[in-house]
Amino acid sequence: MRYMVAELLFTVKKAWYDDGMICLLMTDNKEIRFPLNANKKLKNATDQQRNNIEIICGGTGLHWPDLDEDLSVTGIIEGRYGY
Repeated sequence: MRYMVAELLFTVKKAWYDDGMICLLMTDNKEIRFPLNANKKLKNATDQQRNNIEIICGGTGLHWPDLDEDLSVTGIIEGRYGY
């Protein structure tokens, strides 16, 4: 798989749902959060579905298998949270 250099700089080591926010702990120990209301699938999901987050692509992406939703970490940092 090919990566852009910027993608490899922003990798996640932990992801979770907490009180209306999707939370990411980055490998440099910075924490990023975004409101689940920014994503239609996450907004309409159950708490159990929101919490079932897989870190994919070497930490550069997130996948919610119960929702068939994928987001890139670079996209999240750029403010692109899906639809």
